Amino acid sequence: MLKHVLRVLALVIVVAIGIVVYIAWPDEAKLSVDQVAGARPDITAPRVQTLPTVKVADAVGWPAGAKPKAAPGLAVAAFATGLDHPRWLYRLPNGDVLVAETNSPPRSGGGIQGWVMRHLFGKVGAAVPSANRITLLRDANGDGVAEQRHVFMQGLNSPFGMALLDGQLYIANTDALVRVPYRDGETQITAKPEKVVALSGGGNHWARNVIVSGDGKTLFVSVGSRTNIADEGIERETYRANILQVWPNGDWRIYAAGLRNPNGMAINPINKQLWTVVNERDMLGSDLAPDYLTQVEFGDQFGWPWYYWGGYPDNRVEPKNPQLQEYSKRPDYALGPHVAALGLSFADSAKLGAAWANGAFVGEHGSWNRKPVSGYKVVYIPFGPTGYPVKGAKPVDVLTGFLNAKGDAMGRPVGVITDRTGALLVADDVGNAIWRVSAAR
Repeated sequence: MLKHVLRVLALVIVVAIGIVVYIAWPDEAKLSVDQVAGARPDITAPRVQTLPTVKVADAVGWPAGAKPKAAPGLAVAAFATGLDHPRWLYRLPNGDVLVAETNSPPRSGGGIQGWVMRHLFGKVGAAVPSANRITLLRDANGDGVAEQRHVFMQGLNSPFGMALLDGQLYIANTDALVRVPYRDGETQITAKPEKVVALSGGGNHWARNVIVSGDGKTLFVSVGSRTNIADEGIERETYRANILQVWPNGDWRIYAAGLRNPNGMAINPINKQLWTVVNERDMLGSDLAPDYLTQVEFGDQFGWPWYYWGGYPDNRVEPKNPQLQEYSKRPDYALGPHVAALGLSFADSAKLGAAWANGAFVGEHGSWNRKPVSGYKVVYIPFGPTGYPVKGAKPVDVLTGFLNAKGDAMGRPVGVITDRTGALLVADDVGNAIWRVSAAR
């Protein structure tokens, strides 16, 4: 018995040493983030990892008086603080702002992989229980600070996206799209939510977003994949890695597929088409694959899990799907590898000056699978008059400074919207704050 225990102990020690050695020399980026950004990013050969590169900013929160850094010509201040993991924002017609205070539902899964995931969630500040709450913030006097705060809805299930259509407020829970009646100016809703359509839940990528379509008749709902590359089998990914189109009567269809984790969605003000940001796959090295921003049309297939960036094969995926390669749509704009693009808002209602008048703001939550880290900021993608990013344009920093000198995360940006004055609001789920970016006076 003792010999058996000693053998097991020796094996554990060897494995532990191997892990320590591996983490000490992770895959390092050979390209800058900008080289893997834009309409024509550098797509290099994959460097497949059996164990992932783990490089993530530890969540520490903001010291007293500290705040992010705005781009020249802009100013930043706190719109609201003391929130509980604020992830997503929605502006109501009267200017009130709804914030989803939310987090992942409890996760199952043991073993080494489960331990690693729980460890990572703890490091990045994502291990706290979900408040399952939507809070209403009101800046009644227009000074750029929300002086009123009301518990608007509670008892939800990891809520995320919110959208108003025909007097109904739709909320995207992790497992269902629900709705409640809404009247302008209300500060609390106690009505029991009505289920519109069930959504596939469980696994990774728990956040579901919802927006109103360009014609105002239907809703788009994003549902990310369960795993990185269908690791548990493609049958476990049914109705995942999709954007769904939902009618108010509960009818629905798959609008577009092959999108690993579409999160932020918005309607382009120029052509009224749906656009989304997407988190691409992990463990292909620090230079692959780029997260992206793209227009999405009915029937589009972006290749996940078999292909990335318009047809590059991921040879890890079994079974193969060679017939899909020629139909895998290439995204419109790469944002860089592992930036974790989550938030998206077009600039049509922003009033930040001419430099920020025609384009898209993207909240980049920040990487865990790249060395050095990427993301952890809000960027701006300039668009041209045709409704697409300007040729040759690279992402422009709007809000930075979320990492301190040690590389720890004082905050991590998620959702981005404009307020009623045209300032940009940014949800910070590590700093438990909402930042307001305005034109400098």
